Amino acid sequence: MWRIIVNRLAFGVAIVLLITIVVFGLSRAAGDPRNIYLDEYATPEAWDAWGERMGLDKPLYVQYGVWLWDTLRGDFGESLYYDVPSIRLVRERVPNTLQLGGVAFGVAILIGVPLGVISAVQRGSIIDYGVRGFALLGQSVPVFWIGIMMILIFSLTLGWLPSSRNEGWQHFIMPSIALGWLPAAGLMRITRGAMLNVLDSEYIKLARAKGVSSGKIIWSHGFRNAIIPPLTVAALIFAAFLTGTVVIETVFAWPGVGRLAVQSIKNNDFPVLSAIVILFSSFYILLNLIVDLLYAQLDPRIRLD
Repeated sequence: MWRIIVNRLAFGVAIVLLITIVVFGLSRAAGDPRNIYLDEYATPEAWDAWGERMGLDKPLYVQYGVWLWDTLRGDFGESLYYDVPSIRLVRERVPNTLQLGGVAFGVAILIGVPLGVISAVQRGSIIDYGVRGFALLGQSVPVFWIGIMMILIFSLTLGWLPSSRNEGWQHFIMPSIALGWLPAAGLMRITRGAMLNVLDSEYIKLARAKGVSSGKIIWSHGFRNAIIPPLTVAALIFAAFLTGTVVIETVFAWPGVGRLAVQSIKNNDFPVLSAIVILFSSFYILLNLIVDLLYAQLDPRIRLD
C-alpha cells in the first residue's frame, strides 16, 4: 500500500512540475510580456523598470527557476489588473466556488445514482425508458442554455428566484440545478451500466436462488460491487466543480474562481491565471490519489494486487 502511495505521489509531483513548465512557457509564447502591458508611449526607463520588476532581464531558465521557487512558496506575484496579491484574489473567491460546487455535487449524486440503480433494476420497463430519456436529454442540452432558460422563466417571468450573485440560500437553487444537470445524467448512465453488469453475475443469481431479499441483493451485493465506476466519475465531477465552473459562474454572475479565471484572461492578468491553474491542477491530482486509495478499501482484489 505504501509503495502505491509513494508511486502516485511521485507521479503527481511530476505532473505538477510539467504543468508549471507549460504555464510558464505559454506566458512567454507571445514574446516579451512587456509588449502586452506597455504601450508604444512607454519610455526606455519604464521598459527597463518593468523588466527588472518582472525579472525579464535574466535568461529564460533563470526566470523559470525564480518563478517556480516563488510559486512553491505560494507567491504568484501581484495581480496586474487589481494590483493586489494574486493568491489573495483566489482565496477570496474559493469559498463561493466550494459552496456552489458542494451543493451541485449533492444534486448530481442524489439524482443520478438512485435513478441509475432504479433503471437497472427495472430494465426494459417504462421507468427504465423514462430514466434513459432523462439521461439523453441531460447530456444533449447545453448547461448554459439551461441556465439562461431558468433565469428567463423563474427570475424574469415568475420572479421567484434571484438571477445572480451569492447573497443567500435562494441564490443557490438555479446555479446548482443547472450545474448538476449534466453530471447527474452522466452518473445515471454509468451507474446503470455498472449495475447491469453486476446483476447479471453468477453470484447474484446464486443469492436469488438462496432466497436473499431483493433489497439486500440490490444494495449489499449489487451496488457495493458496482460502485467503482460511479465513484471514478463522481470524483472527476467533484474536482471539476471545486476547480471552478466557468460557464455557470459566468451565466449567473457567481463570484467564484471560474469567473475570476475568465476575467483574468480578458485582462491579460497572467499572475492570477497561473495561480488558479497551478493550485487547482494540484488539487485535481490530489483528489485522484485519494480515489485510488478508496479503490483499495472498496475492492479487496485491488488491495491484494
